[in-house]
Amino acid sequence: MAGIKVDMEHVIVESQEMEKEEEVKPQKTKRVASLDIFRGLTVALMVLVDDAGGEWPMIGHAPWNGCNLADFVMPFFLFIVGMAIALALKRIPEKLVAIRKVILRTLKLLFWGLLLQGGYFHDLDKLKYGVDMNRIRLCGILQRIALAYLIVAIIEITTRQAQSKELPMGWFSIFKLYSWQWVIGAWVLVVYLATLYGTYVPDWNFVVQNPDSVDFGKTLTVTCNVRGNLDPPCNAVGYIDRQILGINHMYPRPAWKRSKSCTKNSPYEGPFKDDAPSWCWAPFEPEGILSSISAILSTVLGVHFGHVLIHMKDHSSRLLHWIGMGIALLVLGIILHFTDAIPLNKQLYTFSYVCVTSGAAALVFSAFYILVDILNLKYIFLPLEWIGMNAMLVYVMAAAGIFAGFINGWYYEDPHNTLIYWIKKHIFIGVWHSTRVGTLLYVIFAEILFWAIVAGLLHRLGIYWKL
Repeated sequence: MAGIKVDMEHVIVESQEMEKEEEVKPQKTKRVASLDIFRGLTVALMVLVDDAGGEWPMIGHAPWNGCNLADFVMPFFLFIVGMAIALALKRIPEKLVAIRKVILRTLKLLFWGLLLQGGYFHDLDKLKYGVDMNRIRLCGILQRIALAYLIVAIIEITTRQAQSKELPMGWFSIFKLYSWQWVIGAWVLVVYLATLYGTYVPDWNFVVQNPDSVDFGKTLTVTCNVRGNLDPPCNAVGYIDRQILGINHMYPRPAWKRSKSCTKNSPYEGPFKDDAPSWCWAPFEPEGILSSISAILSTVLGVHFGHVLIHMKDHSSRLLHWIGMGIALLVLGIILHFTDAIPLNKQLYTFSYVCVTSGAAALVFSAFYILVDILNLKYIFLPLEWIGMNAMLVYVMAAAGIFAGFINGWYYEDPHNTLIYWIKKHIFIGVWHSTRVGTLLYVIFAEILFWAIVAGLLHRLGIYWKL
C-alpha cells in the first residue's frame, strides 16, 4: 500500500497543477470536469485500498502476478498526469519558460516524495518519526511520477509544433501528427524489455532487518544464476535496484510477503511459513528504476488522450477514439497475460500491466466524460470533483496519514486512547460488530467523505494546495 501512497502524490499534484496554469493571455481555459472527477476517484481509491486493504486483501496489491483494485491507482495517476501535460503545456508558448516550470515542478515532486515516502514518517499510529539516512528509501510513487512527468513533458514541449497544425482526416492521423512521441515510447518499451529479459541475475545475499524473524541480523543467500526470470527473487528489476540504489534503500515490506510462498494466510499478512524461502525476508522496490522506465508508457498514453481532446472537436469523434483504443489495450494486455507471454505484474510494471491499466483508465475516463461533459451530471460526482481539485491536500493528509498522525499525537493516558481510535472503535467497528466492515465504513465516511467536504469548503474559498 505504501507503493500506492507513494505513488499517488505525483500524479495528484501534477495533473491538478498543470490544468490550473493560467494562460499567458488573459482569458482562462475551461477546466475539464471529467478529468477532475477521474483524479478525485483515483485519490479516493488510493485512500480506500491503503487504509482498508489490510482487512480486505482482495482490493489491496496483488502479492505478485495479477491485478487487484490497488494496482490500478498508480497507472491511473500517471495517465491523468499525461492528459494534464497535454492540456497545460499548450498554454505556455515559450519553450524555455515551459521547461523551467517542468524542472521546478519535478524537483518539488522529488522533495515531497523523499519527505513523505523516504521513511521519515513511519508507524504514525505508534507515534514514530525520523529516518536513518543509511536506510532512507530513495524511490517512491512521487519520484516515479516525477521521472515520467519530466521526460514526457520535455518531449511534449520539444514536439508541440504539431499543435498548430490542422488534424488531417483519418483515424491514424493523430498518431502521425505526434509520431516522434510514439517513436520514443517504442524505444522506451524496447529498452525495458531488453533489460528485463536480457539481464543476467547472479546469486545475492542480504542481512535480515526484521526483528520478528528468527534470522534477524543474519546474512541469507538467494540462489538465482538466471536470465529473463520474472519470479520475485531473481528478476532484473530487483537486481538493478540492488546494484544502483543499494538494498538498504529499498522498500522493506513488499507485497510479495503476502504470497503463498511466504505466508500461511495468503493473501492476508501474517506469520511466515516454517519453510518460507529466504527471499521472503528481503526488501524489494516496487517503484524502482527499471519499472519506472516502463511506467513512462502510462504517461505517454495519457498525453495521447489529451491530444485527442485538443484536436478532435466533437464528442463522438473523441469517444470513438478513446473507447476503441481503450478496448484494444485491454484485450492486448489480457491476451499477453493469459497466454503466459507477459504476466500482469505491478511491481515489475510489465507491458501487459501497462496495457490493461491504461485501457481501464481510458474507459473510466470516457464514462466520466459521457456522464459529466455530455450529459451534464456533474452534481452527482461533486465530492470526487472537490477531491480532484485539491488532490495534493487529500493525499498528504489522508493517504499519507499526516492528519491522523497529528491527531493521534494528542492522547489521554495511553497512545491508543485518541479521538480517531475512539471514533473507529465505537462508532464504526462497535456498531457493526465487525472489524472488517467497520474499517471499510470508517475509511469511506470518516476519511474519504470527510476530506471531500473539506476540499469542497476550500474550493468555495478558492484555496488549493499547489506544487
